[in-house]
Amino acid sequence: MASELYNVIDALSREKGIDPQVVVTAVEDAIVVATRKFYKTGENFRAVLDKESGQIRAYAVRQVVINEDELEDPATQVPLEEARELDPAAEVGGELLIEKKTDMLGRIAAQLAKQVIFQKVREAERDTVYNEYIGRVGEIVNATMKRNEGPDLIWDIGKAEARMPKKEQSRLESFAIGERVRVVITRVEKASKGPQVIVSRAAPELVSHLFQTEVPEIYDNTVVIRAIAREAGERTKIAVMSKDKDVDAVGACVGMKGMRVQSIIRELRGEKIDIIEYHEDAVTFAEKALQPAKVSRVTILESGDKHLEVIVDDTQLSLAIGKKGQNVRLAAKLLGWKIDIKSEEEKRQEVEQQMSALVNPSITPLDKVPDLGEAIIEKLSAAGINSVEALADMTPEQLEEVPGIGPKTVDKIFVAVNAYFSALDAAAEAAEAASAEGATTELSASDTTDNQAQADELGNREELTGSAGQAGDDAAVSGTPEASEESVKNLVDTEQSYEAAAVSGVENAPPADEAEVTTHGEQPGEDDLPAEEK
Repeated sequence: MASELYNVIDALSREKGIDPQVVVTAVEDAIVVATRKFYKTGENFRAVLDKESGQIRAYAVRQVVINEDELEDPATQVPLEEARELDPAAEVGGELLIEKKTDMLGRIAAQLAKQVIFQKVREAERDTVYNEYIGRVGEIVNATMKRNEGPDLIWDIGKAEARMPKKEQSRLESFAIGERVRVVITRVEKASKGPQVIVSRAAPELVSHLFQTEVPEIYDNTVVIRAIAREAGERTKIAVMSKDKDVDAVGACVGMKGMRVQSIIRELRGEKIDIIEYHEDAVTFAEKALQPAKVSRVTILESGDKHLEVIVDDTQLSLAIGKKGQNVRLAAKLLGWKIDIKSEEEKRQEVEQQMSALVNPSITPLDKVPDLGEAIIEKLSAAGINSVEALADMTPEQLEEVPGIGPKTVDKIFVAVNAYFSALDAAAEAAEAASAEGATTELSASDTTDNQAQADELGNREELTGSAGQAGDDAAVSGTPEASEESVKNLVDTEQSYEAAAVSGVENAPPADEAEVTTHGEQPGEDDLPAEEK
């Protein structure tokens, strides 16, 4: 029958969840420490607990040697002859146990033994907790809210306490003492105070577990969760695919009237969930992952580096990017690809710039900027920045990453580059003004030439009509030669067709009646008048 002491040890072991032999070993080690403390010798001690009687005996352990010539340390060795006096069965190389009295160890030794026992039990308990939970990382467990320690939450998960740091909490959630929720064991750490079990409510595994609980098709592996991207308290994107062509993966997860997904959303305290159909094709998958935005086209830039370029309509750009970039960030996590998202207008401008660069390549050496200085140019050249255009395109943060370039140097660089481009703009404006002035002078000369041509044209017209005189002049009409077709053709060839038409009209007019002709030549005198008018 086990002794009362052993029964106490057995009860303690069950309470702490450790092996009873661990506690027995702790008690024996405590007696060894107390015995060594009392005797103050260099002997090796060993303690043995008798399970039946509950008595603890302490022994000094000595190694048996052949004779005294082989004896090096009398405190730990004993000659064979002397050993056989105490134990006839002693052999060379064996051990001789010499019992030591423990009834006079006293209160101090007992207190020391108590401390050793507690320390050994705590160490055993820590090892038990670590071994219990190290193999359960990623598992979902039920936890009870125990207390707050600053920003961290302490949970009771059964055999141990677990800690939930601030970054593992959802911003939408708050818990009362004693509240029970499901948490994910993310890691187990060994610390000086014992193993630390870290749990989370922000891990994607929690969403996966909730879907397995609510969606039978996922539980029986008809629908498979291929990827999850989550920002706890904000939004989760989950990609699913069906192994059965007759089962709609997205519809199974949503449920009738959204009942299944709404249940998960309530568990996550209102976190938004996007359920997306998984595709092996990265282009198609990217279009699905960026929902609710409508994608115009997707281009793979680097398949090896997994780099995509997504073009969306200008009205869809903000929706595709999402609040603070959340939508495109979650889509990139879901795909495992880097995503560059641009609007149609941005892409058009980019193509125009590339075409312009191909047609008019512009590379200006850094030494063309007089205010930079040789030292700065050397540092920039060492970093691979060899042109003014490349320098102008860099941000202050990128410049500060260059070795030897600090904030003051960055300010100096920007002042120098701005001065250089301002000088270029001024020169361009001056050239444009000079060009405009030359055009004005040329225009004036052209007007003068046109005026001279008009004057010549009028002179020709007078020459053509002067011999004909005014309409009704009898002498002029009768003295004008008849126009020929050749003269009309010549007038047309000299760009004076309108005057040729006028002359042709005059020549082809019917002869005037003499009674209607009024002459404007020399006025007749009285002597020339008829007799009846005198």
